[in-house]
Amino acid sequence: MLTSRGELPHVPLQHTLLISPIFFFPTMFYLQPGSKMVTSAKSSVPTVADQAAAMQLGQCAKNLATCLAELRMSVQTAHEACGPMEIDSALTAVQTLRSELQDAKLAAINTQLKPLPGETLEKCAQDLGSTSKSVGSSMAQLLTCAAQGNEHYTGIAARETAQALRTLAQAARGVAASTTDPKAAAAMLDSARDVMDGSALLIHEAKQALISQGDADSQQRLAQVAKAVSHSLNNCVNCLPGQKDVDMALKSIGEASKKLLIETIPPASKTFQEAQSELNQTAAGLNQSAGDVVHASRGSSRQLAAASGKFSEDFDEFLDAGIEMAGHTQTDDQVQVIGNLKNISMASSKLLLAAKSLSVDPAAANAKNLLAAAARAVTDSINQLITLCTQQAPGQKECDNALRELEAVRGLLDNPNEPVSDLSYFDCIESVMENSKVLGESMAGISQNCKTGDVTSFGGCVGSASKALCGLTEAAGQASYLVGVSDPNSQAGHQGLVDPIQFAKANQAIQMACQNLVDPESSPSQVLSAATIVAKHTSALCNACRLASSKTTNPVAKRHFVQSAKEVANSTANLVKTIKALDGDFSEENRNKCRVATAPLIEAVENLTIFASNPEFASIPAQISNEGFAAQEPIIQSARSMLDSSTYLLKTARSLVINPKDPPTWSVLAGHSRTVSDSIKSLITAIRDKAPGQRECDSSIDNINKCIRNIEQASLAAVSQNLPSRDDISLEPLQEQLTSTVQEIGHLIDPVSTAARGEASQLGHKVTQLAKYFDPLIRASVGVASKLNDHQQQMTFLDQTKTLAESALQMLYAAKEGGGNPKASHTHDAIAEAAQLMKEAVDDIMVTLNDAATEVGMVGGMVESIAEAITKVDEGTPPEPEGSFVDYQTNMVRYSKAIAVTAQEMMTKSVTCPDDLGALASQVTVDYGQLAVQGRLAARTAEPEEIGLQIKSRVQELGHGCIYLVQKAGALQITPSDGYTKRELIECARAVTEKVSLVLSALQAGNKGTQACITAASAVSGIIADLDTTIMFASAGTLNAENDESFADHRENILKTAKALVEDTKMLVSGAASAPDRLAQAAQSSAKTITQLTDVVKLGAASIGSDDPETQVVLINAVKDVAKALAELISATKCASGKAADDPSMFQLKSAAKVMVTNVTSLLKTVKAVEDEATRGTRALEATIECIKQEMTLFQSKDAPNKTTTPEEFIRMTKGITMATAKAVAAGNSARQEDIIHTANISRKAISDMLTTCKQAAHHSEVSEEVKNRALLYGAECTSGYIDLLEQVLMVLQRPTTEQKQQLAACSKRVAGAVTELIQSAEAMKGSEWVDPEDPTVIAETELLGAAASIEAAAKKLEQLKPRAKPKQADETLNFEEQILEAAKSIAAATSALVKSASAAQRELVAQGKVGLIPANAVDDGQWSQGLISAARMVAAATSNLCEAANASVQGQASEEKLISSAKQVAASTAQLLVACKVKADQDSEAMRRLQIAGNAVKKASDNLVRAAQKAAFDKTDEDNVVVKTKFVGGIAQIIAAQEEMLRKERELEEARKKLAQIRQQQYKFLPSELREDDN
Repeated sequence: MLTSRGELPHVPLQHTLLISPIFFFPTMFYLQPGSKMVTSAKSSVPTVADQAAAMQLGQCAKNLATCLAELRMSVQTAHEACGPMEIDSALTAVQTLRSELQDAKLAAINTQLKPLPGETLEKCAQDLGSTSKSVGSSMAQLLTCAAQGNEHYTGIAARETAQALRTLAQAARGVAASTTDPKAAAAMLDSARDVMDGSALLIHEAKQALISQGDADSQQRLAQVAKAVSHSLNNCVNCLPGQKDVDMALKSIGEASKKLLIETIPPASKTFQEAQSELNQTAAGLNQSAGDVVHASRGSSRQLAAASGKFSEDFDEFLDAGIEMAGHTQTDDQVQVIGNLKNISMASSKLLLAAKSLSVDPAAANAKNLLAAAARAVTDSINQLITLCTQQAPGQKECDNALRELEAVRGLLDNPNEPVSDLSYFDCIESVMENSKVLGESMAGISQNCKTGDVTSFGGCVGSASKALCGLTEAAGQASYLVGVSDPNSQAGHQGLVDPIQFAKANQAIQMACQNLVDPESSPSQVLSAATIVAKHTSALCNACRLASSKTTNPVAKRHFVQSAKEVANSTANLVKTIKALDGDFSEENRNKCRVATAPLIEAVENLTIFASNPEFASIPAQISNEGFAAQEPIIQSARSMLDSSTYLLKTARSLVINPKDPPTWSVLAGHSRTVSDSIKSLITAIRDKAPGQRECDSSIDNINKCIRNIEQASLAAVSQNLPSRDDISLEPLQEQLTSTVQEIGHLIDPVSTAARGEASQLGHKVTQLAKYFDPLIRASVGVASKLNDHQQQMTFLDQTKTLAESALQMLYAAKEGGGNPKASHTHDAIAEAAQLMKEAVDDIMVTLNDAATEVGMVGGMVESIAEAITKVDEGTPPEPEGSFVDYQTNMVRYSKAIAVTAQEMMTKSVTCPDDLGALASQVTVDYGQLAVQGRLAARTAEPEEIGLQIKSRVQELGHGCIYLVQKAGALQITPSDGYTKRELIECARAVTEKVSLVLSALQAGNKGTQACITAASAVSGIIADLDTTIMFASAGTLNAENDESFADHRENILKTAKALVEDTKMLVSGAASAPDRLAQAAQSSAKTITQLTDVVKLGAASIGSDDPETQVVLINAVKDVAKALAELISATKCASGKAADDPSMFQLKSAAKVMVTNVTSLLKTVKAVEDEATRGTRALEATIECIKQEMTLFQSKDAPNKTTTPEEFIRMTKGITMATAKAVAAGNSARQEDIIHTANISRKAISDMLTTCKQAAHHSEVSEEVKNRALLYGAECTSGYIDLLEQVLMVLQRPTTEQKQQLAACSKRVAGAVTELIQSAEAMKGSEWVDPEDPTVIAETELLGAAASIEAAAKKLEQLKPRAKPKQADETLNFEEQILEAAKSIAAATSALVKSASAAQRELVAQGKVGLIPANAVDDGQWSQGLISAARMVAAATSNLCEAANASVQGQASEEKLISSAKQVAASTAQLLVACKVKADQDSEAMRRLQIAGNAVKKASDNLVRAAQKAAFDKTDEDNVVVKTKFVGGIAQIIAAQEEMLRKERELEEARKKLAQIRQQQYKFLPSELREDDN
């Protein structure tokens, strides 16, 4: 509320705290999950079987969506009001947290600190570990924003930091309350309080940095405080249970590793064999301890403490053994041994750090895999050292190394609920196949080399086998993960904004490379290698930052990613310079410079890695269900069996290579080899059998096939008008259910398509989701159809639903074939085509639903559409903009004004015609949807970002206004006489208009100059429309002056205003490259001047008098040309604004300026020639030629028209060309000025209209590219010919010779030829359906087709009929009911073919010219057509009567005589139809031959029915009971006959089973080739 001075009143800090962070930030956190909840609820509504529950859930979802939208607006308003005070409120909040922690410590000292409900030590420890990353990330944002001096984003970052610290403080208190050690509790609370102290100081320094921007001291203090806070944060995490023990283990390893820094290795104190044995033992112990650490990190903190302590002890022993072993080696080898020991030390430290990280935050992305990789790195380092140092019997080292490697990868098969690698499912299959082949060859080599004693080759084969087994294990683990995730009961994971693993790996690689760079012992090649690694990883980090900044909707994070990428890139560039200097001269000075340059890079990468570890950016891991784990089991069991048997095989081979003459060992080796082979076969089979998505695709296909059968039955019931109405629910909720179901299906099309092309793990989820919507779709569609009274509407709904189901079925077949295999590119086109068909089907049914809803005032769907558009403005990742802000600004202005116009029209219609409000509300919905899309893109491209936020806010406010308007429109449609609702609608319409003006003002703030251009262009467009109206009045001879004045009174005023417009044009052109204010001024001035110019020209035209209308039109056309040129110039200026001088838009601007000058000059010449009767015709013709040339330029541009038109309209416009051509030739021959002026005026309009409609018709979506190019070619040819014709007329005027006049005919022929081609092009656009709807022959064909449809409908009805049940059957032949049904069906089929043949014959008559498209004798042809129509109608009616008689007969309700009579009537009407067709037909034509065959078929079928009925009338018996024969022989025969029938039925059953087996075999061929097993 403003004070009297118009200033904001003072808001106390306590009030601010109510909004931020205590209220404001949690509220913002609620918006996103709230929106997700709305989406989930809406998607669940169609699947709820209980109608009442479904309606209630849907209503609750709508209410929640509305509340969230209002909350979002309120939060934005609060943010605008309290934004500047956010830093202070965040600081106060942190200080409050410090006080709370102090109170908690006092309570802990007094043993009064108790855990809150639900708090446990493990839970709070995990919360603290994960929150510490959020705190670090938000502080990194705070530093970046403060360094940039951006107060707005610094406030947001401070608020986020305060919120993260609140969560940290709660977790720290929970840990302290849950622990039993008072010292540990006090240490935890003290460290958390230190974090709060440092954070408060950091926020304070950030505020000071904003005040003194650019102050180096302030920035330095800020960096120092940030480091102190980071240190405090680490101390806080280290206070967690188990962390100190890991730190102690790390410290112990560091202390032990100092032994490696001695210059000389002490002499060995043991023998070589003793040292070697000890090294092997300690290596085995260290490897085992590494595995224990991996397992303990997933357990309790005590287990981790014990495991890490044991690991550090084993490491110390191993290190001593390694140093002892180094004493036995030569001096050169000692360097390698010590280097390997250092690598083991580093790998051990990384293992403990990974274990520590996992124990702190078990939910961290890929943390388990990182730990497994660290453990494998320890194993590999040990193997390298063993290989280097030990001397064992042949083949022993290789086997031991292989066994250690297998033991390290075994953990990948333990509970594989995380991805093991980046392999897709089909990559896993390929990997298994390749590695199994390598393993087979290696196993054969092991056996062969054992026999031959080739120890070197034996070692190579063992190494190859080990690598292959590791690869097989990794592929099996990844495949089992994908199989588990793909189970529909599992919850699929979601990709995060960034991959923290990538950042962590890059950070580690860059640090190691930098160490190598500054190592004095690094060779030039090592330096270059390190430089390459740095360049590779920094480039990858910068690309990842760029992608993340484009995806995130968090403005602070967006800026931080961009800034971090700049810092990394700049520090890398500086480092590269020093590396180049070092490469040229490896001096100590250059090496020191290189060392100095690495520090900023390492710091920048470290900071970026901390920021990227924010859980907000992390991926959401998949949750595998129990069913998913069960599906994994066969793969895991096979892989474990493979590893176990391989381990035994390697152990056996190790002993066999020493003693190859031991037969029992060879037998054991063969057994293990068979077990390995069998387990790999079972692994391949298990992976193939569990192909993700295939089972779900089959199930979904069956489900949709069932749905298609149901909808077909409903359609047949609707055809016979027997569709039962649903009484348990009204029409409105049914329509809402149908709408929501179709929308959900539409949302799933792209995900299914994407999964089918390359995401096998998602395929099962997506197709299952898609298929589950088709049962509710069919129920809702049939229910809606049953409620409709209009039969046509019923069939439309059912047909469109069936089309959607069939397109979904096609999609599922294509998806199953694709299988999610990105390499199966041959299936991708079919998938894309099926997806497009589904989208079209969804669009069709949505249009039908919206039309039906608007007719009865149901606006729920529209409200949901607008609400969804509002949500999308501010949520999700906007697509990459393809245009500039000016483009989106222009589109937004257009849609905003369209909404305002529609709102005004709704105000009018609310009083005059409330029934039209539904269509207008639908238009508002469509326009707002487009506005929201453009607003989202405009906000992204706007500079500065505050303008983008304002645009979003204004567009969302307008959306809420549109929702209220649409709701009131629906209410008024239901109660048209309610005066209160009318007033509310008018108020809503006014509010929408006001909010449109707010949107326009926000756009103007984005670019004042271009907004002024848009406004000016709109004004000029109105002027052009006004001039068109004035031309109509002038042509009608009604444009008169209000008083007695002459043209001379206005001439000077016109000339003066035109010159002023030229000056404005110059300002406009120069304004494109100047400031927005200057451009805005130029645009406003030019719009004002053109308005004045048109006014004075209209006055001048009126003063000429209505007795000379042609001259009036010439004058007004001249100023209209100027206005059109100005509109083009303004558009070009808008596009060129702010662009470089060599930009293509600048050349367009110069071209538009030239046209403008030309048209103003033409206006001046026309004004001067108005009073000169001898030259004004010539001047008018010259102006027309120039105008047509400009129209031709626009026509040939690449820009598509705003709308399309029909070929009929195009042809209608070509008639004007023909008339104008004739006038031009006549004017050229007469050479009278009046004729010339008239020709100039009509030529201008005829050519302009033709070019416009030609381009619109050619760009219609149904017109082929060939026909489009042909139409555009002849449109240009026609215009060019017409220009030549007018120029020839001009030459005749100047030199009226006979030769010149003769040239007119040649020019007119060229135009006429082009017009003919244009008409043919238009007919090609229309296709074969080019007809005149008033033509009697067309009416005849329509009636014939209608009759055929009636007969087919009757035939379908017959298909549903069955004879009434008989208690007993004794006759072997068909009974009467079956005979008449079969006969009636054949008659229906035959009459359908007959009427279609009659239609073809009638079309042939038209083609032969015996019946004209435009009849020469309309009466004669019309009578013939009427005869044909009546005959067709009689055939249809007779067939319908026959079906009714057949129906009644089988129900026992009619006599055979009625059936016979109906059949004879069909035959008689068929004969009449044949006669009607033969009247004008060619008896030898193909169509007549088919017609005669069809007629004979009808006659034959009718005769068969008559005979069957007559025979039945004589032969039928009263009883059909089975009579048991008493004679012995007759009784035996009767039994044999019964047994024969039973055997026949059994044989038919067996044949049906074989048929089912064949069908399944055929379906097997649809499986992807990768999933089919080999024939053997």
